[in-house]
Amino acid sequence: MPFAKLFIAIIALAGVLSASGTSARSQETGWPRTIRHAAGELTLAAKPKRIVSTTPSVTGILLAIEAPLVASTATTPGPLTDGKGFFSQWARDADRRGVQVLYPNLKFDIEAVLGWKPDLVIASTTGADSILQHRAELEALGVSTMVVDYSNRSWQELATELGKATGLESQAAAAIARFDTDLAATARTLTAKSTKASIVGYNIAGSYSVARTSSPVAKLLFDLGFEIVGLPPELRPNTGRASDFEFFSRENLSAAIAGDAVFLLRATEKDVPAFLAEPVLANHPAVTGKRVYPLGLTSFRIDPYSGRQILEQVRASFAKP
Repeated sequence: MPFAKLFIAIIALAGVLSASGTSARSQETGWPRTIRHAAGELTLAAKPKRIVSTTPSVTGILLAIEAPLVASTATTPGPLTDGKGFFSQWARDADRRGVQVLYPNLKFDIEAVLGWKPDLVIASTTGADSILQHRAELEALGVSTMVVDYSNRSWQELATELGKATGLESQAAAAIARFDTDLAATARTLTAKSTKASIVGYNIAGSYSVARTSSPVAKLLFDLGFEIVGLPPELRPNTGRASDFEFFSRENLSAAIAGDAVFLLRATEKDVPAFLAEPVLANHPAVTGKRVYPLGLTSFRIDPYSGRQILEQVRASFAKP
């Protein structure tokens, strides 16, 4: 090769290597990073590469934003889970990506957590999966722990927060955009939806509730074009714990359902007949008009996976002929 051409080739190669090095360095910008979370502040020296989730209610969000998740706590196996205790809506994706059980039955096991050598643990403030009481112990052992509150926030808000914490901002934004696209596509397939509707938790572990209009499930149905109504104001002093749902006694079931139609939480078509046969609802317009629609077994808490299952369920009930 002539010297001039050789010189040009060397310069070009140097440029490629330089650009590659610059690109690699740019991917690591922003670290160390200080994160404000539900239990204070946390500083991460580098972008996490091994994340474990102690909260199955958030695991689906981590999967959706393509977090480097290696293990997740499992709940007690049942109708809402696979055989391991992973929630059914995201269990298949977790298996495909090689996510293992951190510990079973929501029973905290610090040895199991340490065994995975995580550079970030995701924990929750509330719920049966909360390990907040163990956070100080984990951090004393040098395990970075980020605490989130999923009790009154949408999965999109949590995805954005987790994306910022883990350097996956673009992946979180992409996951939200994909869901918004699916939601808009579903809304276009639905028939007229002018009837007011209540979202009802009927006899779930012996409890009765109506979703607040500010809850994620209510917002999802509103975005699909439904007019959602909550618990009548006169019944609110009688409710129990504060959450996305307002609880009441079975005797107040008819008065609590202000809508002319009902969406049933954590329910399938097999659960509709029991609701229609409820004696205290015999004269309710949703029952007499048979306007009762299940939202699916995974609808009680929404993540990107269960949210899509709700879209599919609503499409099946209201799709245009």
